[in-house]
Amino acid sequence: MSDPEIARLREIIAARPRATEIAQMRIDIDQRGRAFGLAPDVSVQKVDAGGVPAEWTATPDADSAGAILYFHGGGYVIGSLDSHRHLAGEVGRASGTRTLAIDYRLAPEHPFPAPVQDAVISYRYLLDSGIAAKRIVLAGDSAGGGLVVGAMLAIREAGLALPAGGWCISPWVDMEAKGASFIDRAETDPTVQKATIEMMAQWYLGGANPRHPHAAPLYGDLRGLPPLLIQVGAVETLLDDSIALARKAAISDVMVNLQVWPEMIHVWPLFFPMLTAGRCAIADGGSFVRNLTRGH
Repeated sequence: MSDPEIARLREIIAARPRATEIAQMRIDIDQRGRAFGLAPDVSVQKVDAGGVPAEWTATPDADSAGAILYFHGGGYVIGSLDSHRHLAGEVGRASGTRTLAIDYRLAPEHPFPAPVQDAVISYRYLLDSGIAAKRIVLAGDSAGGGLVVGAMLAIREAGLALPAGGWCISPWVDMEAKGASFIDRAETDPTVQKATIEMMAQWYLGGANPRHPHAAPLYGDLRGLPPLLIQVGAVETLLDDSIALARKAAISDVMVNLQVWPEMIHVWPLFFPMLTAGRCAIADGGSFVRNLTRGH
């Protein structure tokens, strides 16, 4: 049975103007994020996370002994704290902990590996603040979902203790857009197309190797990484990115939970105020975080 909420959301997305200039794309995604507002019980505290602009969001019952380190989506080119604040706050609520969302540097002004470097710096900031690695989960959507795994590889290379787990929402992990879903899901995905991915990959990489594991974790050694939760919509062009990541994790003996949500579009949890399936996906992610960080 068709979900009327996702059908309505599709109508809204179809009616939006589609900017092509980066400056306007950034304005648009921030305005749309701010329009959702923030629940009145969510507090916001801006911080300097070792030189990376960031902010804590928390609900009154949040456990300060742990943290989610959140990486927003936007193809490494757009997106900010403003565009994803409402999602960061709700992710923390579902997980019973605080969320530290970072405003990592964006391409093309700051190409790869700038976002990965900022992710590692902010993770080190959490450790230095006294939060144990086993109480930290990395989470992110789209490019931020890929950054979750790329950052884990960089964290390991830096000799730091790995976090408790990674929560990847519609992750982008293949800079070359090789998945068949870019073809067979092209007509069903209202937001992401192969040409867009290829353009953002070019801006992000700035000439770097498209198979560098920190940019494309499919080509990394995932052995020894902590458990992963991968959530993806069935109609996404990025569907095969999630499937390939889950397979790579599985054959690397990494505990992985791949969830493919029927009818759902790219990063549907971002629309949780108007989408029941978004709230349910966040609740599942929150349970994943609680189980990992509280010894269940």
